[in-house]
Amino acid sequence: MSAAPSSELAVETSGLTRVFGDFVAVDRIDLSVPVGRIFGFLGPNGAGKSTTIKMLCGILRPSGGTARVGGFDVAREPERVKASIGYMSQKFSLYEDLTVAENLQFFAGIYGVRGARLAERIAWALRMAGLEGRGDTLTSALAGGWRQRLALGCAVLHEPPILFLDEPTSGVDPVSRRRFWDMIGDLAERGITVFVTTHFMDEAEHCDELALIYGGAVVAAGTPSQLKREHIRHALLEIESDDLMDAYEALKATPGIDGVALFGNALHATVADEAAARAAIPERLAARGLPLRRLERIEPSLEDAFVAIIEAHVAAQGR
Repeated sequence: MSAAPSSELAVETSGLTRVFGDFVAVDRIDLSVPVGRIFGFLGPNGAGKSTTIKMLCGILRPSGGTARVGGFDVAREPERVKASIGYMSQKFSLYEDLTVAENLQFFAGIYGVRGARLAERIAWALRMAGLEGRGDTLTSALAGGWRQRLALGCAVLHEPPILFLDEPTSGVDPVSRRRFWDMIGDLAERGITVFVTTHFMDEAEHCDELALIYGGAVVAAGTPSQLKREHIRHALLEIESDDLMDAYEALKATPGIDGVALFGNALHATVADEAAARAAIPERLAARGLPLRRLERIEPSLEDAFVAIIEAHVAAQGR
């Protein structure tokens, strides 16, 4: 697959904004994505991820700011942008009443893949997706993970240097998600720039770089390790008790605890003075009649960093 020169940025935005009436969906975001990287756009549903991707793909016109993708201006040259990228939406963009082969042929036609190259690229897509020998299968009969891989094959038939994936693993099982990320890694090794939106923290760990978006604004950016290191500076304690919500209420106002949040079947608390917190936490829970089942220092996850970043952002906004 061909890729843009390594000295270029695959995606670059400055003050990129999108407004719908009085609602600011994307608020002056600045992004720089080097060629050949897996760039993760991480945030909760409704944060502005899909709106941003639609602008970067030339589908939606920005209300303000600028963006260049593959060297092309998304506002002035949307058709050149579309011709130079691959795009896969969270609904996979497939026609379920067509067969596997018919979907590949249809998207190849859209992308202008013809002649001897057509057969070569369709054969490659079938191998990549693990669908060799299933070209006559109706797409509607495929399980979610197979449809996902077929959609990826359709998106890269024309060998684009930049690939946009919008929530590509929504609704598929964990095994399929893991296999899909293996495929993304293979594409990146070929020099393809992958721009992927997700709200799954474990997926974000696979990215070379991340931008965290919340309320339409980018609130932090960096590598996964940078984000954890820079935003979780104090000790992180994991706490287990019988009633987590009561334990949360008991601990959130405890002196010496900077922040506490619910994580699965436990609470995570950031503390500046670990020794003082280890004394205060059992005492505060006992006062509420809550037994302490476990108290242990742990390494912070990306989700811990994300929670800390959002809490700091909200506090700074006075909301």
